[in-house]
This record gives sequence, structure tokens and C-alpha cells, in this order.
Amino acid sequence: MRAPDTDLPIVLSGITVKAGAVTILDGVTQTIAAGAPTVLIGPNGAGKTTLLRVVMGLAKPDAGSIVWGNRDDAAKVRRAIVFQRPVMLRRSAAANIAYALGAAGVPRAQHETCIAELLSLVGLDALATRPARKLSGGEQQRLALARALARDPSVLLLDETTASLDPAATKAIEDIIRAVAGRGVKVVMSTHDLGQARRLGGDVVLMHRGRVIEHGPAAQFFAQPKTEQARAFIAGELLV
Repeated sequence: MRAPDTDLPIVLSGITVKAGAVTILDGVTQTIAAGAPTVLIGPNGAGKTTLLRVVMGLAKPDAGSIVWGNRDDAAKVRRAIVFQRPVMLRRSAAANIAYALGAAGVPRAQHETCIAELLSLVGLDALATRPARKLSGGEQQRLALARALARDPSVLLLDETTASLDPAATKAIEDIIRAVAGRGVKVVMSTHDLGQARRLGGDVVLMHRGRVIEHGPAAQFFAQPKTEQARAFIAGELLV
């Protein structure tokens, strides 16, 4: 995996997304810099998933702009996203990764080595030939991470990837995230798990009603939140 600094920072300016009369993102201005994972938190409907989709290029903003690494023409091939419920292809775990490698333009001669490396990274070495749809939920999520990493991304976007997993499966995913971030890949992830945000976050972005309420280093955010909304959210109170 390679993660050149030229793709960072990601600068979002005035990003607005609407669905009819409903505003999903409301003028979001945010800089995502290199370093430890950026964690998006906030109640349901805050706009976290939509923001990730916009960064990935899966949703087009109605207003605003995104600049990657000081240029606005960055190729989308260096980004990858994993959703909460990834779709598994009707083939083996190894063949799922092979498909992703092919889609990313990796020469076929390199597939065997890349598949072995990615399966090892996500701890699925022993399950290479098992049908992907017969893997457990946690194993499928790890395979989805391996497929995303087959694109050799500089930025990896994760949308609630551990939301339906048990503690052991969650820990396995978090260990992979740490390993990936340690190799220089910028991880931007959403979660409802404040403990996970504390464990993984380099910085935290609190969103509510399509707006960024507060953004800062994770340790500072949890120890000394600057806004009343952040204090309420950390305390488990509903944001209105």
C-alpha cells in the first residue's frame, strides 16, 4: 500500500446536499488532513453517510467544492469505501479480492501475491477458498476491507463498519484500521460508538442536522468539548 501526501489534505468548502425540500448537508466546510483516523460522530440523520459518499464521489453536492491535495482533479481510483452492509460476490473470499484487483487495474501476474498479502492483513488466510457469502458477519466485513484495500487507496472511507458486530469482531476490525492507518492510509470513518471514536480517532468531527458542530483532536474533544451540543452528545443526551 502506498499513500502519497499529494492526495491530502481534502478541503471541503460549503458542501450542500439537498433531497427535495430537505437539506442533508448544510454548507459543510472541513479540512481532512493526513494522520490518524478522522472519526465522524453524531445522531442518526446528521449527514455522516452522505458526507462520506460525497468525498467518495458517489454523490454530487448541490453546492460547494472539494479540493484534493491542493488540486481539484484528483483521480478517484485512490479512494475506497466500505459500507455497513457490504455485498459479497458469489465466489470465494480470494476470488472476491481478485475481482477487486482486476477492477483496480492490477496486472493479473500480481494477483496471487496481492491476494495473499491482503488475506493475511485481514486475518482470513485460512478462509481463502470459502464462499464469501458463507463467512460470518465479521469475516465478511474484513473481506470487504481487503477488497477496498485492493484499490491501494490513499484515503479509506468507512461507514459504520462495526455497527452490527460483536465485541470480538469489532476488535478485529479496529486492529485492521490501526494497521492500515499505521501504513499511512488516511482513514475517515463514521461511528455511533463513542468508545471506538476515543480508541481510534486522531480527530473527531461532530455533526448534527447536516452541519459540523465541533471538530478537534479526539483527546481534547472528549476531555474538554467546546460546545454545549458536544457536551450533551458525549453525555448520551439527545441533540435537538
